[in-house]
Amino acid sequence: MHHPLVYVLVAAGSLTLALGNHVDAGVIFGVVVLNAIAGFVQEAKAEAALEALRSLVRTEARVRRDGDLRTVPSTELVPGDVVLVEAGDKVPADLRLVAVGDVQVDESLLTGESMPVSKAEVVLPMATPVNDRSNMLYSSTLVTKGRGTGVVVATGAETEVGEIHRLVGSADELATPLTRKLARFSTILTAVILGLAALTFAVGMIRGEGAAAMVGAAVALAVGAIPEGLPAAMTITLAIGVTRMARRRAVVRRMPAVETLGSTTVICSDKTGTLTENQMTVQAVWTPGRTYEVTGIGYRPDGVLLGTNHTPANTKEDHALEWTVTVSAACNDAHLSMAGERWEVTGDPTEGALLVLASKAGFDTTEWAARFPREATVPFSSESQCMATVHGAGDRRLLLVKGAAERLVALCSFQMQTDGSRAPLDEAAVLQAADALAGNGFRVLATAVGTMRRSELFDVGQRHGDLALTGLVGMLDPPRPEAIAAVQTCHRAGIDVKMITGDHPTTATVVAERMGIGKPGDSGALTGAELAELATWEFPAAVERSSVFARVTPEQKLRLVQGLQSRGHVVAMTGDGVNDAPALRQADIGVAMGKGGTEVAKDAADMILTDDDFATIEAAVEEGRGIFDNLTKFIAWTLPTNMGEGLAVLVAILLGTTLPLMPVQILWINMTTAVALGLMLAFEPKEVDVMERPPRDPGRPLLTGVLILRVLLMSAILVGGAMWLFHWERSSGAPIAEARTSALNFFVTTEAFYLFACRSLTRSVWQIGVLSNRWVLGGVALQALGQVAITYVPAFNSLFGTAPIGAGAWVRLLLVAAGSSVVVAFDKKIRRSIALRVR
Repeated sequence: MHHPLVYVLVAAGSLTLALGNHVDAGVIFGVVVLNAIAGFVQEAKAEAALEALRSLVRTEARVRRDGDLRTVPSTELVPGDVVLVEAGDKVPADLRLVAVGDVQVDESLLTGESMPVSKAEVVLPMATPVNDRSNMLYSSTLVTKGRGTGVVVATGAETEVGEIHRLVGSADELATPLTRKLARFSTILTAVILGLAALTFAVGMIRGEGAAAMVGAAVALAVGAIPEGLPAAMTITLAIGVTRMARRRAVVRRMPAVETLGSTTVICSDKTGTLTENQMTVQAVWTPGRTYEVTGIGYRPDGVLLGTNHTPANTKEDHALEWTVTVSAACNDAHLSMAGERWEVTGDPTEGALLVLASKAGFDTTEWAARFPREATVPFSSESQCMATVHGAGDRRLLLVKGAAERLVALCSFQMQTDGSRAPLDEAAVLQAADALAGNGFRVLATAVGTMRRSELFDVGQRHGDLALTGLVGMLDPPRPEAIAAVQTCHRAGIDVKMITGDHPTTATVVAERMGIGKPGDSGALTGAELAELATWEFPAAVERSSVFARVTPEQKLRLVQGLQSRGHVVAMTGDGVNDAPALRQADIGVAMGKGGTEVAKDAADMILTDDDFATIEAAVEEGRGIFDNLTKFIAWTLPTNMGEGLAVLVAILLGTTLPLMPVQILWINMTTAVALGLMLAFEPKEVDVMERPPRDPGRPLLTGVLILRVLLMSAILVGGAMWLFHWERSSGAPIAEARTSALNFFVTTEAFYLFACRSLTRSVWQIGVLSNRWVLGGVALQALGQVAITYVPAFNSLFGTAPIGAGAWVRLLLVAAGSSVVVAFDKKIRRSIALRVR
């Protein structure tokens, strides 16, 4: 109900009711009610679809109270509780760690960092940023490794997640470009209608007409000039867009959001899980003397190792590669399993990626473990920076080690050659290879193998005389292939794509390059620290120049969106994490992920992608542009009728002649043609070049100068044709009812011809195909039946003041109506010629 055009309709209905015209008022109020019901029902359906996506899971916590360990609902935790967590647990509150056993936590939902973060029981300065607080566990994050004990320091709204909820609540929900344009259009239209109505009343009074008659004429003008069908057309057109998006796996919570994507000039996208797979993947292996490429992405074990000339590698031909794969799989505590159609990793994502590498290399983990059972494990820690396992193998035991390249270089004395022999370790070559991999955005792990006597212990603090480095493994969270194509399409459509992440700047830059994000002249990646140092006045320009933002906080994401909006951009924000929610709410349209997205992100968003596919954004942009085109076509089609009806009343008053149309006849024209003819434009297929145009200028008016001239042209044709036909029939001796019936049918027939012209604002109906929108043909046929009824059915004649007309009248009005189509087609051709010359 809160819409400027609805206010205009309510005011017109109230005035009509005050004059005692109950039928006319009932029709206007009926339009208002039907429009509200249609919008409510459609948005309720979208909310129900969203609700079906949600899976509410009750979180419990293990807490030590009165000396006993007990399990309680996380909602019952209070500050001061001592909570125990281990791998696989969801952290129930903000905890200050007091005891740590090699704890690693996935904080991607909060910080955007794709890699698990190691935790420790240390004292840190109060000013330490959230991303670097290694002594804290935060509510809603996931423990991936180890176990620990912490004291609850914050619950509910006081947690970091609660702070994000507060930011979501403080972010403004902005009007969409469509609602802003329609509000301005309605304001202008209201002023014009009131001005014309006042002019009509004043002229009539000056000419000596009665006040009651002139009030009726002014109301007739107002009813004729108000586009009663526009609110319903907007609602139905957007509802059709919602339905189309649902078929393409997108749930739209607020209908104008569909159109907003079509107006988008910038898409700010979270990296982890949106542009990337959120599944660590090994893509490169280096061994002394050789480098291998690993195909495939994600945890699905489909792919191969490619060696020289991109031919499949054989691990039996390179013993260093064979042992690198062996260490990756055997010195590993993760598990890879199939869940439905999706492969999942239990444990550390990095170790999961190593298991997938081993599977691609054909390594049989079960068979190897049976031959060489694990006897001991030295777990990974932030101090040692490596993990080691000891396996039984007769008198001497196998020692397998993996960890940071710098750490293993310090532990190894040898490096394994291709033939399996050992050579002195070339530290410079290994570190140079590790730096090269890191420079390409990879996280680098080194692997090593050695032997130990049964009486010997492995000391991670000193070099092991028998340990040989076998290779380096490079992994990253790979971009989604479909997202890369979607980014390219957005660029062709003139839309900037900006990546916002909590990851390291180097990783973010590499992913952005692989995605094709960025444009000439970009200032490079900006970090959260650099953003914090920017002055308020230079912040908007800086974020507009850069396409990659790394190590940013939720507050900075919110400022990024606000900064871009201050530069006149229509901003779409995509994301799936808790940290995305404030920016999702602030953006002109927020797009959350349905599968991997948090409930906080979904609640803050305008649209949810049920398949978590960034490529759906491309479809949404295309759909939104098509919807705006169709709404513009409807407005360009309906305004000449409304203006023509109003001007016909005004001209008749100015000339002192009988009104060519009665108010009830004007209502018939407005209501029946809006439904049978105008709404058929909502089903118009998208223009072929819809994704080849730049985004619409947000400041561009709803009707451009070209369309305004076309509206004025058609209004003149309608007024001139209707007045000529009315007076021709009267001068030929026809009763006033027949003359008005001819004028009524002329209006409707001309609208039907003009409808075909409005199917494309630039091309002719022959170019787009007469049969490409069969709804239009059906609507014209339905309207024709209605015109036959109002012209020849006695009940309609009595109700609407019409009368049957002869064949001669039909010929005259059809010729004039057809002539209007020729005029519009000629106008389009001239405009196209001018546009081509300008290009």
